[in-house]
Amino acid sequence: MRDDLLFGVALTPTADLAAGRAFATAADDGGLDLLGIQDAPFAPDRPDTFVLAGDLLAHTDKISVFPDVASLPLRPPALLAKTAAALDIVSGGRFELALGAGGYWDAITQLGVPRRSARESNVALEEAVTILRALWADGGPPVRVQGEFYSVSGVHPGPAPVHPVEIWVGAQGPKSLALTGRIADGWAAPIASYLPYEKWAEANRLIDDAAVAAGRKPQAVRRIAQIVGTVTETPGRPRLAQGADPVRGTAAEWAELLAKLGGELPYTGFVFMPEDNSAAQVAAFARDVVPEARRLLAR
Repeated sequence: MRDDLLFGVALTPTADLAAGRAFATAADDGGLDLLGIQDAPFAPDRPDTFVLAGDLLAHTDKISVFPDVASLPLRPPALLAKTAAALDIVSGGRFELALGAGGYWDAITQLGVPRRSARESNVALEEAVTILRALWADGGPPVRVQGEFYSVSGVHPGPAPVHPVEIWVGAQGPKSLALTGRIADGWAAPIASYLPYEKWAEANRLIDDAAVAAGRKPQAVRRIAQIVGTVTETPGRPRLAQGADPVRGTAAEWAELLAKLGGELPYTGFVFMPEDNSAAQVAAFARDVVPEARRLLAR
């Protein structure tokens, strides 16, 4: 079996903490690798993603948790570095960081953060990645970064995460995809409602080209496909050809679809976002879809 494959689920957080814990426990008990938690600090009905991540890490044993994706404009990188490191430490190395440059600017600016252009967002994201990695360096020198948007002046690194926390960028536009290929550890691909299926191949090509231009191997950038849908008992003949329709099909159809996706494009991570946000769907995905998808992808 291939050891580079990751399978996970994405949780839409709600005030129902018991339901969120049941969702996470189903993923952990099912042997899944990843649990993503959507980050929307501006949504009044959702608990803070990083606090929830700590709670769900405490209620699980093996699964890795990541914000899907953290809103950088509302989470300054120096503080984000310490928060991420702390979550990694208390969980024994089960935290990864997916990071977005913005997106919901009308909502973000209501919280007092200035709106950024696409260029400014990419500059800020690159500065943030530089600061995050420097502050995670165990025993490194004081960090000095003078950026257009983020600066630190002689901050001592630490605490260091207990494992190398990966930074996965939730890129969508051509320039942010190129930035991902140049500096990121991975691409937490947007769901199809933001990046339609027919654009996935070109997005991966842009990441590949930027990685090569930066002297990196394209395989150094992990690709994580995120797919909304439902595992059904009746056939649905799902496709990932165009548009943004959720995937609705049997476990066998899901497994074939993921195997086809991973065979045709460089995805090695697959995150399922259940339409009904239920533990039952998580269990069905872990029990019925993932083993067969792993078998097909190993061929």
